[in-house]
Amino acid sequence: MDAAREPATGSGCAARLRAVAPRDRIANLGLLGLGAFAWVLVALLFVNRSPDGDLSIQLLGSGLLGAALGLCAVPLFWLAMFARHRRIAYRGDWTRAARRGAWVGTTVALFVALRTQHALSLPLALFVLVMVVFVEISLSVER
Repeated sequence: MDAAREPATGSGCAARLRAVAPRDRIANLGLLGLGAFAWVLVALLFVNRSPDGDLSIQLLGSGLLGAALGLCAVPLFWLAMFARHRRIAYRGDWTRAARRGAWVGTTVALFVALRTQHALSLPLALFVLVMVVFVEISLSVER
């Protein structure tokens, strides 16, 4: 930020931090922390176990990847809506962000599981993506 735009009191950063409610900040940091923990579990699984020929490791890996991406996506979706609403958190924003994060996690887990079983094809992937987008648009209509 430019020094000319910075208030003389030096409270520019503090004012931006006050724009997010403490409960929202804790929820964001908590979900990102859970996502980081899930990424550590993914790394431990990938370093210590080989998925070649072991269906349980393949499915566990796809589930952990989906969980890690989904947990990291929820705060990002909420922050995007928070910025879009000009720093106002509306009722239902966390629910919508959690639903979108669940869509991300489920889609990633499905794609990875299908890929490890050599069953993923372009038409199937496009069908799943279109269905996810269609369902999310139909659920996200603001009345």
